[in-house]
Amino acid sequence: MGLDTILAMLLTVIAAATPLLLAAIGELVSEKAGVLNLGVEGMMLVGAVIAFATTVGTGSPALGILAAMIGGMVMALAFGVLTLTLMANQVATGLALTIFGIGLSSLIGADYIGTPVDKLASLSIPGLSDLPVIGPLIFGHDILVYLSVAITVAVAWFLKKTRAGLILRAVGESDLSAHSIGYDVIRVRYFAVLFGGLTAGLAGAYLSLSYTPMWVEGMTAGRGWIALALVAFASWRPWRVLGGAYIFGGVTILQLYLQGGGDIGIPAQVMNMLPYLATIIVLTVISAGPWRGRLDAPACLGKPFRPAS
Repeated sequence: MGLDTILAMLLTVIAAATPLLLAAIGELVSEKAGVLNLGVEGMMLVGAVIAFATTVGTGSPALGILAAMIGGMVMALAFGVLTLTLMANQVATGLALTIFGIGLSSLIGADYIGTPVDKLASLSIPGLSDLPVIGPLIFGHDILVYLSVAITVAVAWFLKKTRAGLILRAVGESDLSAHSIGYDVIRVRYFAVLFGGLTAGLAGAYLSLSYTPMWVEGMTAGRGWIALALVAFASWRPWRVLGGAYIFGGVTILQLYLQGGGDIGIPAQVMNMLPYLATIIVLTVISAGPWRGRLDAPACLGKPFRPAS
């Protein structure tokens, strides 16, 4: 295996990891506030189709990305109204949001199947992008790749170093205690849920504008569910989400390279299952093994907030 092949693999791993990272880091913030949103897949699909349709209609990828962010936040707002204001079951509502997103994205995208769009341009830094190996590996990506890492760094700093981050974590650990000292639990959770919708929309935009610059129904292909599993895999820690996203991205690309390498005696259908099988195995190991006590799930995760009268 030559250096060019290894470099190509690393570049595709980064591309495969970016939507997972964007979706997972937003879901981490939502879950840190005590809200379990299983609608990540649906929000990603809506973000993907809105980004694509807006880019095709306006010719501006920037507007497409902005529209995807808004679309993801609107979906998240609907989830928030149902679960935080009306106190509907979070699991059932999240599943319904995913089903709704699948149907809505198919409806909006029906006229865009087969329509071409230019891939997001990679950043070009004179003197750095042209460096051998390091240039394309570090300085040869589009803006959403760098934004995904920047958001992860910002979330890690926000949760650990800021007063607002401490409040958000307090709301997720003990909502009644946070309420008793004067914090608006519902408002904090709304902000967290909206942020999760924003990053899910960005993840969808990356899929339709960069990863595979086209619209295909169901193009998320389960990535929203992997992002949800990634949050638990990372024990609700931003830096572990970053590492985990690249690990799962690597597994996804590995099965593609194995299939492309010739007959290895394993059916293609089994190889396609590899990323999802790896997700199940990892979650089973960390749930049943000696790491079980380190999961550190927020104590109020998935529980509706009912302030004492």
